[in-house]
Amino acid sequence: MRALLAPWLPSPSTASRREQLRAAGGALFGLLLTALIGLYLFPGGSIFLVAPIGASSVLLFALPASPLAQPWSAIGGNVVSGLMGVICMRCFGEVLPVPLLCALAASTAIAAMFALRCLHPPGGAVALTAVIGGPAIHAAGFAFPLVTVLADTTLLAVMAILYNNLTGRRYPHAQQGAHPNPHATRDAVPTVRLGFKPEDLDAVLQQYNQVLDISRDDLESLFMQTEQRAYQRRFGIIACADIMSRDIVNAEFGTPLEEAWQLMRLHRVAALPVLNRARRVIGIVTQTDFLEHGGLDDYRGIRQQLQRFLRKTGVTHTEKAEVVGQIMTQHPTTARLDTPIVDLVPLMADSGFHHIPIVDEEQRFAGLITQSDLVAALYESRFAEAAA
Repeated sequence: MRALLAPWLPSPSTASRREQLRAAGGALFGLLLTALIGLYLFPGGSIFLVAPIGASSVLLFALPASPLAQPWSAIGGNVVSGLMGVICMRCFGEVLPVPLLCALAASTAIAAMFALRCLHPPGGAVALTAVIGGPAIHAAGFAFPLVTVLADTTLLAVMAILYNNLTGRRYPHAQQGAHPNPHATRDAVPTVRLGFKPEDLDAVLQQYNQVLDISRDDLESLFMQTEQRAYQRRFGIIACADIMSRDIVNAEFGTPLEEAWQLMRLHRVAALPVLNRARRVIGIVTQTDFLEHGGLDDYRGIRQQLQRFLRKTGVTHTEKAEVVGQIMTQHPTTARLDTPIVDLVPLMADSGFHHIPIVDEEQRFAGLITQSDLVAALYESRFAEAAA
């Protein structure tokens, strides 16, 4: 019996129990507030909440990354579907049988949603509601989609924006653009020069020719992560703790600029992690920070300009930067000791990071990985595999 039913059963959900509870809590929060505000806006027994909003809540709170769950998809899809249902009812309600009228309303709603790029599955239910919702819906006419449905869906979308972002889910889940080259050149970023490319994914999606319930950038990210896991399985997992430099020269917020610059020159490094007294990373200062804040874009007289920038003013109040904390990059990207080094490849290759501080389980500074460390480690891992 199990083998017989297997093809008809869905695969197990990959969402954790916590994520499932988060989605259910969002629907509770969103629908309750939407209903209460609807009661306030539409008193006296008028329609204040329509059934398809329950279906919309599933998408907005359980699938917030889906293209079908974005605010325009939800609001535009429900409203335009309601309009199609009302139009079909007004034009053909007296000449067509109800089953055909329902089919016509739903099909025209789908066509309209495709045309307006607001495909939202509950919209089909809104179109049917406009046809078979009863005398109250029919009497409301165009006020049903343009007032009730619009208000309900807009309120639910606002609740979804608040709840999803407060619980760690990006919403609206805007489509990310192409991978920008940090050096502002036309070359593709390094991670897409080998393996599959964005245009490969676009060609496959066009050939697939079906609506996917996942955004294109999320799909590409999943492919990239799959490639990383395959690399780890083949060549082994090398963690940041295995290759990082541990004896790292660092600075504090109040380290004078001249002292920090001299440290960088003495140790021939291009960056200094900035730590607080608990040895937690609060920033990172690089040679680029010195150049940008020192107004050294014009290389004529750069020596004199740099000396002027590093020299203390000797006064207690000045607009000129005096210490490292005033020019550092705050809240830098960090990695943990057990982070696989392949996870750092997109950061260093595509995003332009040259130094990534490594922290322990208590978020205290433990070391630093540079691009040179990463390249050497990846080379050694491949060399060892070839030698074996």
